Amino acid sequence: MNNLKAGQIYYPSSLPSAHPVKKKGIDSSQSFEKILHQKLDETAQKLTFSNHALNRLQNRGITLDAEDLSRLNGAVQKAEEKGAKESLILMKDFAFIVSIKNKKVITAMESNSSEMNVFTNIDSAVIA
Repeated sequence: MNNLKAGQIYYPSSLPSAHPVKKKGIDSSQSFEKILHQKLDETAQKLTFSNHALNRLQNRGITLDAEDLSRLNGAVQKAEEKGAKESLILMKDFAFIVSIKNKKVITAMESNSSEMNVFTNIDSAVIA
């Protein structure tokens, strides 16, 4: 047995060899950068709608196609790049209040039907 003293550094005579561990579900041929960009793209595209916003869209007969959703996503990304938290997004004849941090549409309306055109609790506006 080795005689160790307090404060003395211990150097083992041999260390066990380390073997790389393969993780399940990850293709080792993919680069880290490629996987990172895929994951960032997946999370960046997940714009959701609150129940309130969905009800407003349905009650007002507002329908959004894939192009509209893409434009809305683009506007959210631009607002996020500028550091916005709660944003008014004007697109076509619609106005959306969006939580940029949560990537969630809080409410939606036709821009010409908004009462007195006053929006509160927003820190930015994006025209898409």
